Amino acid sequence: MTEQDAADGDSPGDPGASGADGREAADGTEVGADDAGPDADVSGEAGDLEEIVDGTGGSWETLEDVAGSVEPDAELVERVEERDPEDLAAEVAGLRDAVSELEAQLEEREAQLEDLESRLARKQADFQNYKKRQEQKMEDVRARATEDLVTRLLDVRDNLARALEQDEDADIRGGVESTLQQFDEELDREDVAVIEPEPGEETDPTRHEVLMRVDSDQPEGTIEDLHRPGYEMGGKVLRPAQVTVSDG
Repeated sequence: MTEQDAADGDSPGDPGASGADGREAADGTEVGADDAGPDADVSGEAGDLEEIVDGTGGSWETLEDVAGSVEPDAELVERVEERDPEDLAAEVAGLRDAVSELEAQLEEREAQLEDLESRLARKQADFQNYKKRQEQKMEDVRARATEDLVTRLLDVRDNLARALEQDEDADIRGGVESTLQQFDEELDREDVAVIEPEPGEETDPTRHEVLMRVDSDQPEGTIEDLHRPGYEMGGKVLRPAQVTVSDG
């Protein structure tokens, strides 16, 4: 072979030993034309690498830790190797779009949640203000009711005062009885009832206050005598009646 022929054989266009069919790898082995080459593997590995980097927030230090602790999924590796790089790229792009859409939906839901929490806080504040207004209104009603009662009782006091202004020898019993009747009428208007148990009735600890036990012909444990009447208003005992109880 001439020097020219050797030069021609080593030229880029010569399909000789230094061409695609005869190039040697770094370890001295020959790579044939039928080998797929590194492109497909690099594409698959790049996709996996991107996924890992995304999961670690782009930190190479974290990536090294993950790479040292995570075993590769053989099935995933095989599936990636069998896929066309362009198809994988399209799938990754589609997944990124889907993630972006989900993130946008999440932001929208978070905004809606924030709006609902704000509206709920306003409703709670409105309710508290309403509650305070109602409590104030009830307090005003009670105050006016008390004022009205005291105003009406002033007439009763005036009648008692006029009875005492009579001459010492004057009979004021009729005036006092009339004033007492007027007072009872005012109590009745306020739904106030008198508690006046009769002798022989069973004692009720919620309505009767036992002063003492006495010997009596009444059955043991029953009321012997009324010492002071009690009063109740709207079913609530304002003052229990004071009674003595038979000891049998």
